This record gives sequence, C-alpha cells and structure tokens, in this order.
Amino acid sequence: MIRGSHLYALLAVLVAAVFLGAALPALSAAAAPVRIMPLGDSITAGPGCWRALLWNQLQTTGYTNIDFVGSDPDGGCNYGFSYDGDNEGHGGYAATGIADQNQLPPWLNAAKPDIVLMHLGTNDMWGGFIPTSTVLAAYTKLVGQMRAHNPTMKIIVAQIIPMNPSGCATCAASVVALDNAIPAWAAGLTTAQSPIVVADLWTGFNTATDTGDGVHPNDAGFRKMADRWYPSVKKVLDGVIPPTSPSPSPSPSVTPPPAGGRCTATYRVISQWGGSFQGEVTVKNDSPSAASAWTTTFTFANGQQVRESWNTTLTQNAATATARNVAYNGSLPAGASTTFGFIATWNNTTNAPPQPSCTLS
Repeated sequence: MIRGSHLYALLAVLVAAVFLGAALPALSAAAAPVRIMPLGDSITAGPGCWRALLWNQLQTTGYTNIDFVGSDPDGGCNYGFSYDGDNEGHGGYAATGIADQNQLPPWLNAAKPDIVLMHLGTNDMWGGFIPTSTVLAAYTKLVGQMRAHNPTMKIIVAQIIPMNPSGCATCAASVVALDNAIPAWAAGLTTAQSPIVVADLWTGFNTATDTGDGVHPNDAGFRKMADRWYPSVKKVLDGVIPPTSPSPSPSPSVTPPPAGGRCTATYRVISQWGGSFQGEVTVKNDSPSAASAWTTTFTFANGQQVRESWNTTLTQNAATATARNVAYNGSLPAGASTTFGFIATWNNTTNAPPQPSCTLS
C-alpha cells in the first residue's frame, strides 16, 4: 500500500518529470511474438499439414511466443489440436517465377516476418529446363528482398523433399542436384546479422510411401517434414527467444572411441529409373561413446557406378565405394545415426551389395 504522503511525493516527481522533459521509466510489457512465415508452393499451402505438426511441436516444447504469418488461408488439418494456420504458400508457384515477378516484397510488407521458412523449387523442376544455377539465382534474389525488408531476417531454406512423378523422367535427379548445391550456396550468402540455416527435408523421405502422387506429401510425409523442420527452427528460435521451459544442460564432453568403434551401416535403394538409381545408407553409432567421424565401405557386384552423392564425401575405386562424413554430420552421439545418399548408374540390376563395413573415430 502507498501511504498518502508517499503518494503525494510520487505524484510531485512525475509532474516535475513531465515539465522538465525527463524520461519516465519504461513500463514492463510482454515481448512481441516472433513472426514466422512459411513460404512455398502447394506443399506449403493446402493442406500443408507439416505446418500444423510443426506448430504443435514448437508449442509443446516451450516455444509458445510465436506467430505464424502469411496471406494464405489454411488448408485445414484435423489432428485434434488447434494451431496457427497462416502461411505464404501458393500452389503452382516456382522460385524463379516469384523472383522474376517480384511477388515476394508485398507478401513481406503484409506479414512482417522475423523468420522465413522457405521450401521452394519443386515447380522449377518440371521438364528439366531450368538449370540449378538459375534456381539458386532466384533464391539469392529472394534473400536480398527479405533482407531489404528486414536486415536481421532469419532465413531457413529447405533442401526440398524428393519428387518422382510419372511423366517427369528428369525430376528426381534435378531435385538431387538442387539439394546438393544448397548448402554451399547458403554458406556463401549467410551473415551473422541475417543467417541462412539449411533444413534437410530430403533425407529419409520416400516418394513411394510418403506422397500420393510422387510430389505432394501424404500424412506420413507431412510428419517427416515437420520432424525435419523442427531442429532448424529450434536452432534459430534459441538465438532469438529462449524457450519458456529451460533447455537441458549440454552433455559433458567425452573422449571419442578409437578407430573401429562399433557402428552399423544399412544400405537400401530408394528408387530407380532409366539406367540410374538412388541409394541411401544410414550410419548408426552403436558404441557407448560419442564419435567425431565415420567411414563406411561397400562393394558393388554388378558394375554400378556412383555419379553424385550428398551428405558425404564418397569415392569409388573399381567396385569399392568409400563414404566418409562431411563437416556437419561427423559428430554422432552414442546411439545416434545419420544418412547419406547417392545417384548411381546400373546395368539391369540394383542388387544391394553385402552389408557395408563401418568404422568410427
């Protein structure tokens, strides 16, 4: 309770401050929500249920002071929980078209995002007419427009999900080429003020089981997308706002196991077309200690030749392929796993090689 004499004294100070132009103490106010704009095509627009699942993951892990923004209405996803459906997804739009026609600036002016989640490029892949370099140039223009709107924009760019629709023989390989190029592109354009974070939505996504048409995700696909978006969004949010519940303390450092530590490598064929196929290998740390690097080796018995790879440094000598980690996926805690992929040619068979060998260091 403020007693009468104290109240008069306080009022006198306030009146004097007003007349003398002194600054008054700022009143405490709740921090404004962080505005997140999902930007994309029909995979983001309708129903785009990865957005609902991502929203729920963020809310249930303490990231509650957020606001999804955008001009498009939600497609409607019924998961039994409420979510913020605002987004900037536009069915049929391409990254090159949005950039060429300067469609992004008005969307930014209306939504005023702090963070953009960009999954664009699928519609640029049809027909194989648009080179990867042209799509990346469109990305660069879009990033410039984001930064012109907000110099501290945080940008999360997806390595887009695979596509393998009927009637597009080049689409699968075109997506792989784009996704392979995105990390280096992002590294060359990121800044401390406006970082670009790459979200790997490609790894582990299977067009045969996770889409209904080789392009658009089904429920299983949306769940995989949300799970892949979440770590990147969390990383960015941790640099903007702390979660409402404390994050666990970092694990103490451990001594890496010696070379030859226990790990397993599992090989599988994702899809095949023409004279090529897409393979994937999952490397798992089975040792009780963290690892800082891994190597796996497998031998093709039927003349398969690797043409390109991602999430690994892969070399082939005759029939033997040797894959090593890259800078960002060599660290594997005990029980953790990582996945790399490749495109290879084949001669009438994609028979899996014997169980790949695997070592840790």
